[in-house]
Amino acid sequence: MSEITAPPPVARADCWLPRSRRSPVEARRRLEKLLADAPDGQRFADTGLLLVSELVTNAITHGTPPGNRVLLVLDLTLVRLRIEVHDARADREPVLRTAGAEDECGRGLILVKSLASRWGCCPRVGVGKIVWAEIGPDDLTSGERAA
Repeated sequence: MSEITAPPPVARADCWLPRSRRSPVEARRRLEKLLADAPDGQRFADTGLLLVSELVTNAITHGTPPGNRVLLVLDLTLVRLRIEVHDARADREPVLRTAGAEDECGRGLILVKSLASRWGCCPRVGVGKIVWAEIGPDDLTSGERAA
């Protein structure tokens, strides 16, 4: 019986980001660098930049108490990009909601759900949770999305 394994990473990066409104900008810069340095990584840029912005924004807004940081982990293989954001609030899982026309926020996870091939939330070893999203080459133009 053969074992199914994940493809090896082409590129991987992680960094701690402060609870700051500048952190989504830094997360996009980190992802841009990772994709620019990887073979054929640019194909994930447009969708990946939107996803990393939304996930980091949600983490610093809803998942990180003042004074804490979030951990951004980027993992690129030949077939997919995985974005993970680790935060300190295990008690606050992400919730999909429908924002009204007058609401200024509440649409981020709807974007994540529609852009990612898969996304979810899981406990983090120690304290907190990990909110993650993955995209593959087939997800860049169309295809079924699953949460």
